[in-house]
Amino acid sequence: MDRRQFLHHGLTATTLAASHRLGLGASPDAAARNEFCYFTKHLQALDFETLAEVSARMGVDGVEVPVRPKGHIEPERVEEELPQLVQALKAQNLNLSILTSGINEVSAEQRTEAVLRTAAKLGVKRFRMLYYKYDLDQPLWPQLEGFRARYRDLVALCREIGIQPLYQNHSGAAYAGAALWDVDDLMREFPESEAAFAFDIRHATVEGGLAWPQHAALARQRMGAVYFKDFQWEGRKPINCPLGEGQVSPDFAKRLVKDGYSGPISLHLEYLTGDPRDAAVLESFETAHTRDFAVLKGWLGLA
Repeated sequence: MDRRQFLHHGLTATTLAASHRLGLGASPDAAARNEFCYFTKHLQALDFETLAEVSARMGVDGVEVPVRPKGHIEPERVEEELPQLVQALKAQNLNLSILTSGINEVSAEQRTEAVLRTAAKLGVKRFRMLYYKYDLDQPLWPQLEGFRARYRDLVALCREIGIQPLYQNHSGAAYAGAALWDVDDLMREFPESEAAFAFDIRHATVEGGLAWPQHAALARQRMGAVYFKDFQWEGRKPINCPLGEGQVSPDFAKRLVKDGYSGPISLHLEYLTGDPRDAAVLESFETAHTRDFAVLKGWLGLA
């Protein structure tokens, strides 16, 4: 089985009581289904077993976990701790759907090979890359060519290992890929299975405003994963908020259904703050999970 292919096994909208199977397809005959997960950054203080139990109550297919400096697992401990995390997830019938890394090159400093080889051996199919950033005091195109060399080396290693690198479009003045065009240029020499976006509609809307459909169209053939989250403008600053309460358009979800998108969908709840080891805080987090997943289900036309 080609490890670089996208998973096609189920999109699940959740409540705390039960999971509901959701299908996406371009037509009633479409076989494509999506793996549904969420980003666990706000739950990093939990041990692996508790994280898995909380996730199982949400009814998702899997999780997106930070395995990076200051993440749930530090790169230096990946050989020991990543198998423990995967085992805890499997005990709850969950996948490690996306590994969020601190990797954007092949280097000893980033422990690139150790992290990716360990993940691939455990059945992890894809990982989110660390961003490339521009020095805005220097010409941009030469910097992009420097990113290209690092990206080529990383893609070659991932091809050998059997894991797919995903590059998230992230808003901000210095982020390569904020407007997608530059990173799309890096990807064009590779097949979609080897070079893809983790397409983030929140960041695309911050950067593109009314032009987010153009960004989505550019990424359409290279959507290795899709991220849903929302924001509101406070002056000139975008502030994260619950899904459906901000600027992100539900029309994006409709486009995914129309196009028959079949990759993973990850919900991000980065507006949540507090220590999840506190029972009241964790309860509020789970309420937020239920609410945002219900909104997403509605956007997908599956309410």
